[in-house]
Amino acid sequence: MDPVDKEILKILLLEEEEDDEILHWYLSEEKRKQHDPLFKKRSTEGYHEILMNGHLKNNEIKFREFFRLNRNQFDFILNLIRDDLTLNPTFFIRKPISPEEKLAVTLRFLASGETYHSLSFAFRISHSYISIIIQNTLKSMKDKAQEFWTRWNFPNCIGAIDGKHIRMKCPKNSGSLYFNYKEHFSLVLLALVDANCKFLVVDVGSYGKEGDSGIFGKSKMGQQIYSENFNFPDDEKLPGTNNSTPFVIVGDEAFRLHRHIMKPYSRSSARQDRAKTIFNYRLSRCRRVTENAFGLLVQVFRIFHTAIGIDVEVCDDLVTVACCLHNMLRDAFLEKGNKIFYEYDEGQTTVMGTLCSRGGFASADGFDVREKFKQFFIQEGTVSWQNHQISRTSTNI
Repeated sequence: MDPVDKEILKILLLEEEEDDEILHWYLSEEKRKQHDPLFKKRSTEGYHEILMNGHLKNNEIKFREFFRLNRNQFDFILNLIRDDLTLNPTFFIRKPISPEEKLAVTLRFLASGETYHSLSFAFRISHSYISIIIQNTLKSMKDKAQEFWTRWNFPNCIGAIDGKHIRMKCPKNSGSLYFNYKEHFSLVLLALVDANCKFLVVDVGSYGKEGDSGIFGKSKMGQQIYSENFNFPDDEKLPGTNNSTPFVIVGDEAFRLHRHIMKPYSRSSARQDRAKTIFNYRLSRCRRVTENAFGLLVQVFRIFHTAIGIDVEVCDDLVTVACCLHNMLRDAFLEKGNKIFYEYDEGQTTVMGTLCSRGGFASADGFDVREKFKQFFIQEGTVSWQNHQISRTSTNI
């Protein structure tokens, strides 16, 4: 048998309750010692059999607590990726692990942040093969992302932008590429978020050491915005005015001021100008949906509470899939008349690291647009509580 085929067979045998004769034939003494009898009890003692086909089968609340998705959402995802994860039985692999069980392992990994070794005891699957299952399942789910968004009414509208450092263990042979200014290893999630805390656009995978303006500038989203190819709606007049103003995305100090990207005035400048302070308050109030979205993502998928110890490519897929799943949960929560709720909606904070506050060079058009918004917020667009809010903020400072 070809050496490559033997290696593939060694991996596949970990899925199966194989007889000892076949294992003895193909596996070395060391590998046989690793093939613990514990894994032969998967069909009777594993989480999939005991929980999914037992306790959770008719308990919607506990099912959602365990996987963070309800049964309908689980089945919808399963139908999308079933073919990609299905292995047909063979002479050597008579009972492959089902796509349902592979999805269950992956979702539990996202929901709990457990290690592969911990999951191996629960699901009765070798930790080495769990790593392969999660890698393949995440890749399949990422490939189906467009179907996720189409099925769950992913809108295309202007929102708020922010970036976060996803903490991870030092990737192999990466040097200092992923070592960020907060002195830990990370990759960056850049996200555009709508008013309902849903992710509209995500860009995942930039090095943690990179500057924030550079990350946005090299992203597809940033390149499209700067080249005027992002498909913004045509300029419109602000309510009650004759000022034709571009549609914009709001962000914090980490981003570059642009005619389609609004950022706050510097703190020193705002302290000397009440109108600038009001603008900063109104912008901050608008862009807090990004913090809410990241906070919800972290609260639901506990994997983000740990330093993720998987290959960078797999981590990229993990973050993208988690954002897609988050959107599904948001739609379920927002759907009127639906009994499905999103119980993590209040009082959540994020453990993800923030981008440092350096925004790069601003454009002249950006200054003009920001000035229009500033004047609008103190004239036609004023709200009754803003003066109280900025006075309270000034007192706290």
